[in-house]
Amino acid sequence: MSKVKETVEVDVPVHTAYNQWTQFQEFPNFMEGVEEVRQLDDRHNHWTTKVGGVRREFDTEIVDQLPDERITWRTTTGDVRQKGMVSFQRLDDTHTRVELVMDVEPRGVTERAADMLGTIDRRVKGDMRRFKQYVEDRGNESGAWRGRIQPGDAGPSR
Repeated sequence: MSKVKETVEVDVPVHTAYNQWTQFQEFPNFMEGVEEVRQLDDRHNHWTTKVGGVRREFDTEIVDQLPDERITWRTTTGDVRQKGMVSFQRLDDTHTRVELVMDVEPRGVTERAADMLGTIDRRVKGDMRRFKQYVEDRGNESGAWRGRIQPGDAGPSR
């Protein structure tokens, strides 16, 4: 697995940055190669991506979610293998540091070559820059889900 890490500072309050990130269906607006994210329930999402002409579908599970602090996930189905965490740090009333850390397992010769050439890192950097622009241009979140999910829970607590 390859580790990818990127941090951006966004000019919105921590709750705005966090709330916008919880709107997974909005990811295609700022994540390159993401065609659709469907939220199946509070813990599970179905992704459709197309990268380098290859379409993939997979499911993810949120394993830890603490409002205004972090969201941790892992893939559960499909041929994409990854896990990661996005964290949110309040800098002041109107600024937030957003850090994304992912472990990605490139599949096949093409993906391994792309990883060695830094393509995955560049894509994540671009996605985070676009998230910054997306949330700052909006000025407010398009929605919010502030439930708590803890590792080992059968479901979120409300």
